[in-house]
Amino acid sequence: MKIEIPSPLHSYTKNRSLVEAEGATLAAVFDDLDRRFPGIRFRMVDEQDRVRPHILVYVDGESRRTLEGPGGREIRIVAALSGG
Repeated sequence: MKIEIPSPLHSYTKNRSLVEAEGATLAAVFDDLDRRFPGIRFRMVDEQDRVRPHILVYVDGESRRTLEGPGGREIRIVAALSGG
């Protein structure tokens, strides 16, 4: 499936904004993404397997806050901005 990567994580994907990964569940997709692009998963998921607060995940246009549930045809990852 196609995964849209936010620009702050492009250093992990060789500056690609659109990559491919496989998996029946969202957790499996993130595991495959990390296999293909080592280190990227840790930037999006914490040690308790929770999506980090500054990361937004959309599966087929629907927001997900956990890695539970099926994958989809298209995943969009957004890095929220903060600061002042």
